[in-house]
Amino acid sequence: MKILITGGTNGMGKGVAQVLAGQSDPAHEIIILCRSEQLGEETIREITKDHGSYKHSIVLCDLTKLSDVKQAIAEIHEKHTYLDGVFVNAGLGYAAERTVTEDGCEAHFQVNYLSHFMLCLNLLSLLEKSEQGGRIIFNVTKTKQDHICWDDLQMTDNWAFEKGIHQAMVAKRLFLQKLNYLYRRRGDLSLSFIGFQISKTVWSNQLNIIPAYMRIMATLMKFLGTFISIEECGKIMMPLFVESADDSLQKSGKLMTWREDRFREMEEDATVLDKELQDRLWQTSLELCSDARTIQIAEHLERQSQGA
Repeated sequence: MKILITGGTNGMGKGVAQVLAGQSDPAHEIIILCRSEQLGEETIREITKDHGSYKHSIVLCDLTKLSDVKQAIAEIHEKHTYLDGVFVNAGLGYAAERTVTEDGCEAHFQVNYLSHFMLCLNLLSLLEKSEQGGRIIFNVTKTKQDHICWDDLQMTDNWAFEKGIHQAMVAKRLFLQKLNYLYRRRGDLSLSFIGFQISKTVWSNQLNIIPAYMRIMATLMKFLGTFISIEECGKIMMPLFVESADDSLQKSGKLMTWREDRFREMEEDATVLDKELQDRLWQTSLELCSDARTIQIAEHLERQSQGA
C-alpha cells in the first residue's frame, strides 16, 4: 500500500508511519507531507533504519499557505501514478494567540481543514487508480462545539484555540460526509472515507509547546493511563489502511473508534449529517480556496452524482 500521511513527523501520523513501515509482507510505501525538511528526513531515516526500506519519501508543504498546497499537489502527481490511502492528520493544537494565514484564514481552520480540503480533492484521481481500494482516513474527534461559526468563520470576534480546533474538526467531518455522499450517489465504490477518533490522547512532543500548568496536568494524566504512545496508536489504526477494499467500504461515511479490542461505530451528530450544511461548507471552501482546478474537480463530482 502507498499511503500519504499529513503531519507524519509527530503524534498519530508518525505512529502510523512507523507501524506501516514495519510491515514486510506486504511492504508499504510511506509518503510524509510535512513542513520541516529536517524533521521529515529524520523521520524517514528513523523508519528506514528500523525497518530497512528505501521507498519512503517526504513532500514539503506548509499548510498555512494554499500556494504550498498547490505545489505539493503538483509534486505528488509528478512522482506518483496512484495512491492507496491518505491520512488526514496534520493540525495545529495549542496556540497562545489568534493568527491569520497569508490567505486570510484563521490558522486552525486552514491548517486543520481547508488545506486538506484542497489537497484531498486534487488527489482523488490518484486514489481512484488504487488496485487495493483507495481510502481517506480522517483523524477527527467529536467535541462539545459541534457546529460551524457561519457568521464568524474566521473567529475574529470570539477566538480561543480550543474553538478553532473544534470548528475544524466539525468541518472535516462534514467534508467526509460530503465526499461519501457524492461517491455513493453516483454508484462509485472505488473509494472509502472514514473518520477515526482515538479513545485516548496520544502522547507526543506537541506537549513541549503548551504552558507549564498544562504540561503538569498532562503528565499526571499520563501517569493515570489517559495517554497512549504513538506506537500504540499506530498499531490500533493500521488495519484501516491495509484492510480489504470491501472491509474499508463497510466503514465508509462512518465515524469509528477502537474500544474493547475492535473497531466500533460512533453515532454522528445531526449537524454533521445535515446535507444543507455539507453543501454550504463545500461551497464556502471552494470560494476560500479560489483555485480553478479545485473548483473544476468539485463541479465534476457534483455533475457525476446528479447524473447517476
